[in-house]
This record gives sequence, C-alpha cells and structure tokens, in this order.
Amino acid sequence: MDVPEALYLPDGDGFTATALTIGPWDDGYQHAGPPAALLLRAAEEAGGIEGGQTVRMAYDILAPVPVDPVRVRTSVVRPGRRIELVEAVLDAGGPPLMRLSAWRMRCRDDAAPATGLPHPAPAGPEESRPERAAFFTSEVAYHRALDWRFAAGTFNGPGPATAWTRPECALVAGEPMTPMQHLLVMTDAASGISATLDWTRATFANVDLSVALQRPPRGEWLGMDATTVHGGAGAAQCFAVLFDTDGPIGRSSQSLFVEPR
Repeated sequence: MDVPEALYLPDGDGFTATALTIGPWDDGYQHAGPPAALLLRAAEEAGGIEGGQTVRMAYDILAPVPVDPVRVRTSVVRPGRRIELVEAVLDAGGPPLMRLSAWRMRCRDDAAPATGLPHPAPAGPEESRPERAAFFTSEVAYHRALDWRFAAGTFNGPGPATAWTRPECALVAGEPMTPMQHLLVMTDAASGISATLDWTRATFANVDLSVALQRPPRGEWLGMDATTVHGGAGAAQCFAVLFDTDGPIGRSSQSLFVEPR
C-alpha cells in the first residue's frame, strides 16, 4: 500500500491533492484540515511583517473541497508594520470553496511574560495510546496524515477526547511541515475526536473553524482537548483547548450542521 509523502503536490500555480486529504464523509472530498493549513501557508507567505505571528484564523467553509487540483489567492486587507489582516481564498477553478481571514502581529522580545496555565493533557504523547480512526472508508485518507495518540477518550467512541498528534507527511511535497501548518491540519478534527453521534447514522460537518492563539505552537507534538455540545435543533458547537508539550497555546471553535444520514 503506497502512502503519499505529502498532502499536496505543487502543480503549476496551484496544488494537486493526494489521497491523504480524503475526508470521512465522501471519498471525493477533502477533510477541511489540509486545505486550512494550505490557506494558512499562503497567508503567512503573503504577510508583510517579517517574523510576525498569526494570532487569529477565521475560516469559512463555503462548499466541499474536491480531491482535485486547487489554487489559493491572497490579499493583504489591512497592511501594517505591527498588525496586518491577510485574506486567503481557495478554489478548484470555480467559485471560492474556503476562505481564511488571518490577523498577524509583530513579535516583541520585551512583551509581558507568558501566563502560566495548567497543561490540559492528563498524559504526554509517549504515555498516550496510539489509535487510528475506524470510520474512514478509504485505507489511505486524512487519518494517515498524522500519528494520533489519545491521552483521554477515543476516535472510535462518543464523548470528549484529548489527543496528541505529530506529522506523518509533508503539507506540500518538498517542504517540511511547520508547527503552525501541523496545528491547522490537526485542529479541524476536533469535532471528529469528540463526536457524540454515530457516524453511520448522522452527519455533523462544520461550516467554519476559528483558531485563536496566545503564542505560536512549538515542537513536533501538538494536541487538543475537545468537547462537542449539541443544541438539539440541528446545530452543535465544538470547542477545544490547543497545546504543545510546554502547555496551552490557544483555543478553537467549530459550528456544526447536524442531520440524519
């Protein structure tokens, strides 16, 4: 069984998605994590603040992203030497499919010291349980892009979960996956690891993803402590605390559209 070396292959002025981008709902569509990371990569490249940090990412998922060639366009909506707003839009040769609005800030060495917060993971990555998602219909799909280790909960059962991940591939072939790119590949799966409904009886796809960071992620292992809450009227929210081995780095949220299969 051949596993691609990357989620995307460079293709002219765009990228060709590999099988590692396949999502859980339909083999013809990507999981939102890989295109989210691809948009973040483009936004950081387009930004004008050298060495700046991205502090907030707001994604709108306008339509399913096919496992096909895609391209990304960027624009600096609000330029600045200290603060900037960058927009990145992904399409497959037609209307926009995903959109990112990213606030970026200049880093400072004389800023206030980091706030000490307790680590949300009850165990480190080496002490956590390796697990692979059982609900993907393709053997090679998104779940093979990361090494998953569960400190609490499970991919394959209902309820909140705390998981560590590390990359098993590159985002774009020929480039190392950065910790920020890794974070975005991982974070859209928060609603998957904390699912409360049966995958075979219901769909609960997110229409957005918001990530707010107090500092950039560090190291090869990143994680999330995720919980999904249903409102009982066809909508749900997923919230997660994001962390690395040094402690919390931020939070994410997702709005889910829920309906029977």
